[in-house]
Amino acid sequence: MEYQILNTSTCLLVLLVFIPTGLGICPSSCKCSGNDRNVDCSGRNLTVLPQGLQDNLTYLNLSFNQFVDLDHQLTRFTNLRTLDISNNWLKNVPAHLPKSLWELYATNNNIKVLQKLDTAYQWNLRVLDVSRNMVERAVLINNTLSSLKFLNLSSNKLWTVPTNMPYNIETVDLSNNFLSQILPGTLVRLQHLTSLYLHNNKFSYIPDKAFDQLSQLQVITLYNNPWSCGDNQTIPYVLQWVQGTGARVVGAPCAEQPRPGPSSAPAPALDSSPIIKGTKAADREASAAPPEPTKVTKTHKQFKAEAVPPLATQRQPFPGPQEATATRTILVQASAEGNASLAPATGASTTPMTLSITSGMPTKYSKLPQSTTATFRKEEATPSAPEARVPSRASRWHWRLLWLPLLHALA
Repeated sequence: MEYQILNTSTCLLVLLVFIPTGLGICPSSCKCSGNDRNVDCSGRNLTVLPQGLQDNLTYLNLSFNQFVDLDHQLTRFTNLRTLDISNNWLKNVPAHLPKSLWELYATNNNIKVLQKLDTAYQWNLRVLDVSRNMVERAVLINNTLSSLKFLNLSSNKLWTVPTNMPYNIETVDLSNNFLSQILPGTLVRLQHLTSLYLHNNKFSYIPDKAFDQLSQLQVITLYNNPWSCGDNQTIPYVLQWVQGTGARVVGAPCAEQPRPGPSSAPAPALDSSPIIKGTKAADREASAAPPEPTKVTKTHKQFKAEAVPPLATQRQPFPGPQEATATRTILVQASAEGNASLAPATGASTTPMTLSITSGMPTKYSKLPQSTTATFRKEEATPSAPEARVPSRASRWHWRLLWLPLLHALA
């Protein structure tokens, strides 16, 4: 007796372990997971449903195939939560879909009309994506889509914003259509709408009070629409609404139109002669300052002066690296009015002015200041005791010629 009971329990255990596996057959053209309840049959060039699909599926992916008609073929999957029939040749949303659906993806097909019976009594449907089709008219029944949160009808051929959208909907994408009008009352009861995408359409204006009831709106897109910015009868509403709403508006209407503003004064032209300006500034400072007595010591027609702070400094654009450095020194004789007291000592009073202009750029320019400076210095001679004889140029050459034979002899 005990032996029979043991055999019976063993058989029951085997049945419990192996029967679910035996019943859960995965079609050879699909990939399955989750006890064969998640089935992926995408990209298999299927035209009919594969054999062996379980009735208790929760996920079914039939995208990227060659299905033309799936009417009445999916009703038996009463536990189905997600159905993906995108990228096929379907002309309509399959009729009699299971009422257990949460998400339906039917993008990139040949659907032309979204009939009210296509989505009727889908109490549990939360996501409906029929984008990238040829839908010209979408008829919805708001009372039978009470759970719908996301509606995507973008990239179709709609001319009017669909009416009777579910009241609890949160996101609506109507971009890339031919929308040009919003019928009165279309958006009135959408109290939970947070995102509305209307870009890339044919709107020229928005009817008065069309957006007034969208109290929860957070994002709205309006760019790439042919707004009638010059029409003072129809365009003011949307412009005022954009200014007053708390939502983030992407692509505000007429934002790129030029608006009259205070005329700005033209920028002053740059002076092309900075050295002349520096010279004039130096002359003004020199004329404004009282003349100081200058004591000059004559030493073989050369004038020795102490360096004084520069009177004017003017920066110019930095020269190129290939230009050479050139320095010129110019002696300018000032008037003798400021040195009248020195006339007996020096005869015709001369106040040397040294103009040192450094321009160009040496090869190793990193060690030099990166600017071109024109510095004007008024020389002041310092009193000197005994006159020091300065050798002339001829005498210097004479000594050099004397040293040359000596150096040759030493060599």
